[in-house]
Amino acid sequence: MTEALELAREAWRLGEVPVGAVVVQDGKVVGRGFNHPIAAHDPTGHAEIMALRDAARSLGNYRLPGCTLYVTIEPCAMCAGAIFHARVARVVYGAREPKTGAAGSVVDLFAEERLNHHAEVVGGIMAEDCGGLVSAFFAAKRQARREAAPP
Repeated sequence: MTEALELAREAWRLGEVPVGAVVVQDGKVVGRGFNHPIAAHDPTGHAEIMALRDAARSLGNYRLPGCTLYVTIEPCAMCAGAIFHARVARVVYGAREPKTGAAGSVVDLFAEERLNHHAEVVGGIMAEDCGGLVSAFFAAKRQARREAAPP
C-alpha cells in the first residue's frame, strides 16, 4: 500500500485526483498505475485500470490469476468490472469511497453471486493515510478556487 500511496502522490503532483494502485504477484510488483484521466483525456484512466494494463503487459496475459491489486481508494464499478475480467484473486484497498465505491460503500459488486468471478476484498488498510490524501487534495482545490474568486 505504501507504493500505491506514492503513486497517488504522483497523481496529485500532476493535478489528478490522488489514487494509486499496484498489482503484486508472488510478492513482486508487476503493475503500477495512478489516476490520470484528465491529462490522458481518458475516462478509463483510473489507477486500477492503469495498474491492470501495466501488469498484463508485464506478464504477457490479460488474465491475472493469483495477483493482488492494492489500491488507495475503494474501486468504482468500472474498475470492479476490469478486476473481474482480469481474474484478479484479491483486492486490498485503503479508504472507502462513499460516492462511487463498488466494494460495499454504494454497491458491493464483489459479493454479487450472479457474476462469474469473485475476488477476495480487504478494505481499510492504511485508510487514514489513503483517505486523508484525497481529502487534502480536494481541500486544496477548494482553497485555490476561493483565492482565485474575485472579491
